[in-house]
Amino acid sequence: MSGTRWLDDAQQRQWRSYVEGSALLVDVRDRRLRSRHHISLADFEILMRLSEAPEGRMRMAELAELSYYSRSRLSHTVSRLEARRLVHRGDDADDGRGVVASLTETGQALLVKAAEDNVETVREHFVDLLSAAELETIGRAFRKVAARIHESTGD
Repeated sequence: MSGTRWLDDAQQRQWRSYVEGSALLVDVRDRRLRSRHHISLADFEILMRLSEAPEGRMRMAELAELSYYSRSRLSHTVSRLEARRLVHRGDDADDGRGVVASLTETGQALLVKAAEDNVETVREHFVDLLSAAELETIGRAFRKVAARIHESTGD
């Protein structure tokens, strides 16, 4: 007999609800950002990370870690953003070996508009559907999930 601890019916229902709901929420956010702002959710996340960095600048290696991308995938995505003049890449003045991505004024302006739509989507399909206690429970649960994964992968 295998040592697999299968999910019981209630656990299976909750797990599948999470998988379906989270996938649908990611999809609706991505579709709205694409249709209204011509950026993907991945593009939005990169612009957001840059906007939160000091002076809107961040080393590509750090950006890859924060955005959960491989360096090659991040480089491709940033190239697309750079072609649209939303991001600029240049040498790291502090360390000539590194490359820094910077949010441009155009990128910042687009991000402000996209962020407004994104928060409306998040409110409509997540936050406003739940009580404060439910939101707290979800936040607490996923902090545990993230901590376990970081602990087990060494991230």
